[in-house]
Amino acid sequence: MTATALACDDCPVRDKAVCSALDSREKLQLAEIGRTQNFAAGEPIFQAGDDRMACATLIEGVAKLSTIDENGVERIVALLHPSGFLGRLFATHRDFFATALTPCRLCLFPRADFERVMTANPKLTQNILERTLDALEESRKLIDLIGKRRAVARVGGFLLMIEQSMCERPGEAGSAFELPLTRGEIADLLGLTIETVSRQLGALEKAGAISRHGGKGILILDRTALSAVANA
Repeated sequence: MTATALACDDCPVRDKAVCSALDSREKLQLAEIGRTQNFAAGEPIFQAGDDRMACATLIEGVAKLSTIDENGVERIVALLHPSGFLGRLFATHRDFFATALTPCRLCLFPRADFERVMTANPKLTQNILERTLDALEESRKLIDLIGKRRAVARVGGFLLMIEQSMCERPGEAGSAFELPLTRGEIADLLGLTIETVSRQLGALEKAGAISRHGGKGILILDRTALSAVANA
């Protein structure tokens, strides 16, 4: 992990992150309390109960948020993509883990300092509230997806969710992306077995809805067909 000072003018998500609501002077104030840090794939970003760095904006990469149940089984509860906000403000305890799925770069802020800046900037507070509501909506969509009876609908819906998050122009013909999760993680997320996930990906490819490249590459060939399967 390498930590460096913030360079907001060069940030690739400066127009989409929570800080986008701030003017130049306010961004400078925020930059004074933060730092960027790189994380390798598989490296923990936050641990449950660890409150050293309370919040962060993901600049590059994909991360997962998860919990560990009483039997030691991990449950993925959300995926975080560039410009996503991560943290639990005005709380003294974190009850989730955040882990880099791919090489990640984040802006990290100490909780007390960020809360002070946030309290003084209503625009920042509003942006964070909007992000929180967006995260709740994503959680609702994930719950709906897991609740689908047909396995192929879960896998198809998952691919559309990833496309929406990872592609610059989702919905266009020929959207391509790399799956950020392993087959096992996808299976755990969707409440399926690894074998079922593999079979359904194969079925979607055979039907001409997608093509697969390498271990994780996905190309959407027929979005209409994929949407029909996901909504069945």
